[in-house]
Amino acid sequence: MLVRDRAFFASMFLTVLADQILLFLVPLVIFQITGNVAWSGLAFFFETLPRYLAFPVAGILCDRLNPILLLRVSRILRAVVCLVGITGQIVFGGVWWLIALSAVVGVLTTQGLLALEMVLVRAFSDERFEKVASYSQLAAQMGVVLGPLTAAYMMAIWPWEAVVFLATGLFFLADGTFLLWRGQGRMEQRPESERRHPVKDLATAFRLVWQIPGLMRAVLQAAGVNLAIGATLATAAAMMTGFYAQSEQTYAWLQVGGAAATFAVLTMTAHIHFGLKTLGRAAYAMILLGTVLTGLGVHPLVYVVGFLLIAGFDKMFNIYVRTLRKEIIPAGEFGKTTGVIICLNNISQPLAGLAVAVFASGDDARTVLLAISGAMAVLGALTFFKRAA
Repeated sequence: MLVRDRAFFASMFLTVLADQILLFLVPLVIFQITGNVAWSGLAFFFETLPRYLAFPVAGILCDRLNPILLLRVSRILRAVVCLVGITGQIVFGGVWWLIALSAVVGVLTTQGLLALEMVLVRAFSDERFEKVASYSQLAAQMGVVLGPLTAAYMMAIWPWEAVVFLATGLFFLADGTFLLWRGQGRMEQRPESERRHPVKDLATAFRLVWQIPGLMRAVLQAAGVNLAIGATLATAAAMMTGFYAQSEQTYAWLQVGGAAATFAVLTMTAHIHFGLKTLGRAAYAMILLGTVLTGLGVHPLVYVVGFLLIAGFDKMFNIYVRTLRKEIIPAGEFGKTTGVIICLNNISQPLAGLAVAVFASGDDARTVLLAISGAMAVLGALTFFKRAA
């Protein structure tokens, strides 16, 4: 990490910390209220579907507006939504206020993530992108490490509603820290692209995804990975605190372990130059193995190993996909096309949550996890090993 960019990465850390507090808290509180993993899966479906459907629109906005402005607005609005949502929860009760809060924050996170991608591409263009992406992921992983721990231990002494207020304050603090970054002058001017109606922008983006060699294969690979990620996120709280009868603090340490595994993998990726195909295949294989292990359910430690493989190599796969996008998407069409790609990549996450809601029983999601690992294996075989026409 460069000294001149400390404020930038610190702001990223604080934003991710707040996001991770909410991501940890929502499925756990819903499972505590309902006692059923199916409810956690349903909540995951409703909170993630709007998030990923918003990516094409977010991409169009990133091509038309200043990404730094979009990044700041997304943070501030997340804080406001937290205040409104938790007020409604306190006044009216029920789990739906919490689900709605997560859904709206997720849509705003989508805009923030895509704007951040644009900033990374344009402000760090003089650096090797795999290295920049690795450092940005490492900064984010600091938030991933501390988010679950902060939420779990604060929930031990505070009501969970107060923890949401803590996340609100962190969003505001992240925006204040971002103002200290002096790297805006390094933002490259984007090439002027043809000004089209938003519907035509979407049509252009979908056409590029279909026509640019390698993009559609990468979309299918990412869909396989995100099936596993979605099922894991939707079921981890129920599996650990329900099926395996572990404490909330143990579940938090599982999340920390996943973040530590990610640190190790990202550090390796930043300092060792892997070929792009090797990077993608290795990450996909490790995530597939992890999904199989979480679905076996033979022992908590086996589940932990599987979870660590999924968490650690997810970010390696993310770097593979991001680097591929940067190399082959025209610069003038980058925002809208990336938005469509991320939407297609991640739509399998809420579908995995829906599968959990329909097919899981009580606190046991093993059958769903094994079925998803089978689907992931098929997608990997079709896309990584099928020769191009």
